[in-house]
Formats: sequence, structure tokens, C-alpha cells
Amino acid sequence: MSRPWFANAPVAARAASLRLTAAAGFCALGLAAAAPASAAGDVEHGERLAKRWCASCHIVGPSQTQGADNAPPFATIAKIPGFGADKIAAFLMDPHPKMPDMQLGRGEAQDLAAYIASLAK
Repeated sequence: MSRPWFANAPVAARAASLRLTAAAGFCALGLAAAAPASAAGDVEHGERLAKRWCASCHIVGPSQTQGADNAPPFATIAKIPGFGADKIAAFLMDPHPKMPDMQLGRGEAQDLAAYIASLAK
């Protein structure tokens, strides 16, 4: 069995290599921990998208009084048990036939879903 490349390296070089490996591992953990926060979506951008793309059918906010009869208000969608922002975003990426194909990007779907989920409060 062959020995690793660093086996014959001076002790200081091995220690430096281990420190770099540990630092890289901590950076990777930090990025992984930050990922859910960045994937959460921008509620304010989602609200702007909702007003522009969805308000003709859905009641998208508390100040809107009318929507289409067959489209549920966003507050109602937000309160469906187990239908959080992640599931809403996935739904928006593959809308059902009654919805127009808005061709939302993943980030836009996450933002819109974050806004809808914020209405559950």
C-alpha cells in the first residue's frame, strides 16, 4: 500500500495541509448553513410579482377586494396545512392547466412562494 504524498513532508508542511483542509471544511459547512436562508425567497419581490402577474385572478393581498371566482386568495393558499413555501415554489415551477404559463425562473418562484407563505400569519 502506498503512503500519502505528505507522509515524507516536513511536520510543518503536514500541519499546514491539515489546517487548510480544516478551513475548507468549515467554509463548506458555513455555505451549507447559509443556503437555506438564501433559498427562502424575497417576500417584497414576491409581492411585486404577485401584483403584476397574479392579481387578475387571485386576491393577492389584503387591500385587493376582487379576483376570479375559481382562483383561491393567496391567504387561503398560505393556510393550507403542509403547503409551505417549498411546496408552493415547486407547484409554481410546474403550474396546473388552469394557470397561465408565466415561465417563472426558480428565484422568482421562490420569491412568489415566500410572499404567499408570509400571508399565513
